[in-house]
Amino acid sequence: MIKVLIVDDDRLVCAHLRIILQDAPDLTVVGVAHDGAEAVESVVRLAPDVVLMDLHMPGVDGLTATARIARLDDPPRVIALTTFDLDRYVVRMIEADAAGFLLKDTPPEDLIALVRVAAQGHTVLSPGPTKRLAAASARHQETHGRAQARIADLTRREREILACIGAGLSNAEIAERVHLSEATIKTYVSRMLTKLDCANRTQAARLAFDADLDADLDAS
Repeated sequence: MIKVLIVDDDRLVCAHLRIILQDAPDLTVVGVAHDGAEAVESVVRLAPDVVLMDLHMPGVDGLTATARIARLDDPPRVIALTTFDLDRYVVRMIEADAAGFLLKDTPPEDLIALVRVAAQGHTVLSPGPTKRLAAASARHQETHGRAQARIADLTRREREILACIGAGLSNAEIAERVHLSEATIKTYVSRMLTKLDCANRTQAARLAFDADLDADLDAS
């Protein structure tokens, strides 16, 4: 039996996927999780073979959860679930060694077949968008390279604070995380905006995303 864990904050989606997968004689749904933190806990507790991972969830999102799962001993195959085939996180999921991605409207028979393929160690992609994914991946690599060049001169502390900005943390939250005063964080942020030629925190957050600094934050 192939053990599957479903992760989605939409309970109707979870119920729909469970019904589809339970129809297959060789698949069993061992659990359902509704956010990324619960997903990691469920993987440790239930040891699924395949995880169907929603990308966009409150709290810990699918990308972060996948990165954490990948660091476990003998991790399961994680398949990204998305509504749109050009979701900007899809490329990063693939680069993070996810088993592939499926659109949520994938026909039931295709979904079952692709879960089986993923369980065998192969990469799976929803039919149709593969060429667009390749183009998006090339664009992401180019953007990532430029972003990495822009942050090359940042200190380790500055990179950490920029990663926090990218994660949407306020100055007070950053101060608590890195054990500095809020006034010191304000000084760091102001100096970094000038150093990086960013007009505001929004531009800095986008730069952190393009440079994959949220991965550094998750690892810290």
